[in-house]
Amino acid sequence: MFKRLKDVHNISDFRSLAKQRLPGPIFHYIDGAADDEVTYRRNTAAYDDVDLVPNVLAGVEDIDLSTTVMGQKLSMPLFLSPTALQRLFHHDGEMAVARAAEKFNTMFGVSSLGTVSVEKIGQEIKTPKMFQLYYHKDKGLTNSMIERSKAANFDALALTVDTIVGGNRERDLHTGFTTPPKLSLKSLVSFATHPAWAFNYFTHEAYELSQLKDYVKEGTNISIKIGDYFTKMIDQSMTWKDAEEVNKNWGRAFVLKGIMSVEDAKRAVDIGASAIMVSNHGGRQLDGSRSPFDQLAEICDAVGDKIDVICDGGITRGTHILKALSVGAKACSGGRLYLYALAAAGQGGVERALTILHEELLRDMKLMGCKSINDLHRGNLRFR
Repeated sequence: MFKRLKDVHNISDFRSLAKQRLPGPIFHYIDGAADDEVTYRRNTAAYDDVDLVPNVLAGVEDIDLSTTVMGQKLSMPLFLSPTALQRLFHHDGEMAVARAAEKFNTMFGVSSLGTVSVEKIGQEIKTPKMFQLYYHKDKGLTNSMIERSKAANFDALALTVDTIVGGNRERDLHTGFTTPPKLSLKSLVSFATHPAWAFNYFTHEAYELSQLKDYVKEGTNISIKIGDYFTKMIDQSMTWKDAEEVNKNWGRAFVLKGIMSVEDAKRAVDIGASAIMVSNHGGRQLDGSRSPFDQLAEICDAVGDKIDVICDGGITRGTHILKALSVGAKACSGGRLYLYALAAAGQGGVERALTILHEELLRDMKLMGCKSINDLHRGNLRFR
């Protein structure tokens, strides 16, 4: 259907191209969510319940999209959330994403379940970098990831707080998805019908979970379902005291990823967090939970003057970003929006996705009559 990147015009097009190019289990790992996937769909649909009210004759020849979040000046109010297992989607994985983010002077995140080491990224990438931490039962592993990220000069650390157990990701159960992929009759058929993916996966550097491999074999040498990994490896006794201790040990910009309630947002302020990512993990954990955008206003009203609030998830259009910024978010972030592009075309795909969203932002700002994202406010919105 799509043969050239210039024929891809939106995130939905990238999703279609990724579906063509990936084996079924791997595509559905990116695309799927928990239970009936109600929250997953709501994450995007929520933006449709709010209308933009533009102003005109505002002299909008020059537009400033820059923002400062977590102490980092970004050239656009969108950054790339940390996501796991990226070299399953394209053999360049995190390096492709990092280089694309660097071209747009925006932040990108690296997961605890990343497939390129923080040392390699730290040496080669200069754009702002976030490390996403899963709080493991093995405290030696948890502390190792903190110290390695600090030594690699990462700018921020995001502690994910919504994965105490793995979500019920039924698509993965149906497809048999594991990391690394487990060869079965069903998966072999899927790999065989996607020979380009299979060639790249089996002929490039061996797949690994680079931050974990020296501590646990699961995910690198032993195949495991992602939900089972969380349930088995993540410390379910984690508390606010533990989060505060991580912040103290890190000593730089500290983010809590997965905050959805006003009460928890206030607690994040109390423990000295620099920012919160209002996120439900892309609908992959608790189905039936609210969308980040639906929760954004009350959280911004409660803590927006004390902490950077980031709206994470469901974003596929520039107008979605403008709506979140108008409510009060300092920036937005997303995962699938660039994972589809990574799977479709590697670094070039991620650059194309960012180009599309950047162009949409510029055009939509002009159509809104706003020269700077500081001009966005709730007066620009009408809630249905």
